[in-house]
Order: sequence, then C-alpha cells, then structure tokens
Amino acid sequence: MFLARRTAVVLALGALPGLIWPRPATIAVVLAATVIAVGADALLAASPRDLRVRRSLDGAIMLGETATATLTVTNTGSRTAVAEVRDAWAPSAGAAGERSRMTIPAGQRRRTRTALTPTRRGDRRADLVTVRLLGPLGLAGRQASLVAPARLRVLPPFASRRHLPSKLSRLRELDGRSAVMVRGAGTEFDSLRQYVVGDDVRSIDWRSTARRGEVVVRTWRPERDRRVLIVLDTGRRAAARLGDAPRLDAQMEAALLLAALASRAGDRVDALAVDSAVRAQVRGASGASLMSSLADAFAPLEACLVETDWSLMTSAVRRLLPQRSLVVILTGIDGSATDADMLHATSALAKDHLLIIASALDPGLAELRAERGDPVSVYTAAAAESDLVEQHAVRAHLARSGAEVVQADPAGLAPALADAYLALKASGRL
Repeated sequence: MFLARRTAVVLALGALPGLIWPRPATIAVVLAATVIAVGADALLAASPRDLRVRRSLDGAIMLGETATATLTVTNTGSRTAVAEVRDAWAPSAGAAGERSRMTIPAGQRRRTRTALTPTRRGDRRADLVTVRLLGPLGLAGRQASLVAPARLRVLPPFASRRHLPSKLSRLRELDGRSAVMVRGAGTEFDSLRQYVVGDDVRSIDWRSTARRGEVVVRTWRPERDRRVLIVLDTGRRAAARLGDAPRLDAQMEAALLLAALASRAGDRVDALAVDSAVRAQVRGASGASLMSSLADAFAPLEACLVETDWSLMTSAVRRLLPQRSLVVILTGIDGSATDADMLHATSALAKDHLLIIASALDPGLAELRAERGDPVSVYTAAAAESDLVEQHAVRAHLARSGAEVVQADPAGLAPALADAYLALKASGRL
C-alpha cells in the first residue's frame, strides 16, 4: 500500500477542527476518520495481480541512436484501474518519459512509450515495472513490481565509417593496376586470347575456338582473396582510458573499418576477442552479414582487468589459419605494460603469418611531457618520456621479428590501420 499526496492535504484540513476545538477527542476523531478513509480507499483500488505487463522494443541500435520501448498494460480484472506506471531502466539506458498515468477499464489494455538514448555500448536490460493503483478517493492505493524482462543491445557507433569511401576509392585504384591482374597459374578466369606455341593444350577453349574459327585459350590469374584475422586484446591493456573512452572502443572502430575494407576487397575476414579466454568469435560471415555479426559480437565486450593469455591467442590463431594469412592484433603497446609473453607470441606468429600490431596511443603522454613548471611536473614528464622510450624499444623489437607496427591516437587508429592494409595490397604482399 502507498499514500497519495492528497492524504497529506486531508490531514492538514483535518487539523482545522483541532484548532477550533482543541480537545483530544477532536484529534482522535479526525485521525480515525482519515485512517478509515485511507484503508477503505486502498481496499477499493484495483489489484496489481489483475494486471499483465509486456515490453517490446527493437533488438539492437547503434550507440547515439534512439530506440522506443513500448510497454503494454492489460487489465484482466473486473475493476477499472487508475494506474501510475514507471518503466524502470538503468541510468545508462538514457530513458526519457518513463513515468506515465493511465486509466485502464476492465478487460482492456493501454500502451505507453519510453524513449531510450543509451550512453554506453553493450546490453541494456530492464526487469521490473512498478505499478501504483489509486483508489476511488485518491488517498491511497496498492503498489507492486511486475516482471517484464527486456534487452536492448547497443552496438558500437562505427564512427570510422566516414573514412570508408576514401579507402574504397584507393582500393579501386589498386585493383586497376596491372600488378594485381598478372596472368598466370591460378583458378580465377581472366580472359581469352589466341593460342601461341608453348601454351598448355588443356587450356584451349573449344567452344570459343569453334565460334571464332581460330584456336583460343583461356588465361587465368592467381586468387586475390586472402584470409584476414582480426584479434582484439580485451585484457587489461584494453581497459586504459584514452580521453573519454577505453582503448577497447578505439580498437573496435579500427577493426570494423578494416573488416569493411577487406571484405570489399574480396578477402575473407574472421575475428577473435581474447584475454584469459576467448570472449567472442566471428567466422564464415561475408558481405553485409559480416558487419552485423561483428557489431553484434563486439557490443557486449568489456575489457577485463586480467593478463592476456598470449599462448591461448597464438593457439587460437593457428587453429583458425592453417595457411599463411594476414593477422591483425589490436592491443596496447605501453612500454612497461608490455611483457615478454607478448613479444614471444608475436615473434612466433610473424614467422607463419603476415602480422600487424595496431595500438592506440595515449594522447595524455604528450601533455605530461610538456608540463615542466615545478619539480612534480618535471618528474612526471620524465616518467612519460621514459614510457615513450620503452614503447620505441618494443616497436623496434616487433619490427625486427617481422611484424608491422601501427600506432596512432584513438581517433586516427582506424584510418592508419586501413592505410597499412592498403599498403600491403599495393606492394603485392597481400
């Protein structure tokens, strides 16, 4: 049971007889009358057990978009329900208009809508709907929390999509170069040409020969599609906050842009998310389904404050890629945060695959290096400088082992990684 604001007004008005006839009996009569009225009003209110609630909403939206959750309340009882409904969501769901009042006649239903503009990526869940049913006098009523589970998946925003048109334009330029279209042994049909002495007779196209009246052979080109495996390190390095967001968000943006570009280039793209265990895996998707699968797999990922198991990552990569392929590991190169296990694992992978290590830089290091106004800031600048020196040593070690290293600020990591991929295409290494 709950008391409405009108009850306080009734009590205030009931104090007037006490002021006129200041006797205990007067106050007792007023209080007794109020208690009886409140109790009767609560008993006459509709029962929450006669209500059925159901939520419905879109399954997934991108971060920054707005979804609408529709709450349907059905009155299965015999009394008209005057209800105040609260569609409760977590604060990160960004709910607006979650409280509403409605009158539901017996046997009918009413709907209310709540606008959701989430502020965080991941799954936003709601379980309970709080319902208050007022009595006919408006003094009191019954309250209950009814179960109506719902889930809204908030996908990564993919803000790096704005770089895709320029990267695709460059990719089309690369596809038009003769180096990519070299004729030779392969399985992709290229063109027909006249037979010359020395051609393999098995390549003669007999139908075209009969149609043209001259011997014609088929030419082939090597396959251009390659395997690309994108690996997200979701360990403690990914938890570092770079500006207003964790490093993991910058890694996701870079992974999505690279996947979109590589799939347009005809490459087969797979993805892994690993820390102390495999957190997500996307295999066998292509085209539009690839991007939706990646976004859906990345959405609930959160950085874990654990050390990444690099041996697990290495074994997972080798299990997925039996032949030489492009492996892109999105992790953090933080100098002191980089251990020997990472260097050993990446060196082993670089022997079997074409390896790119991509890392988002901390923009705060440059600010720390510039502040030298007092002894404390000088010490901090020295520590930042030392960290940069360690990062340079790690990059040099990775380069000697055969890995390509891409580092940029969080906003520039996605286009920088796409440029590195296109550079490999242009050089004929991929």
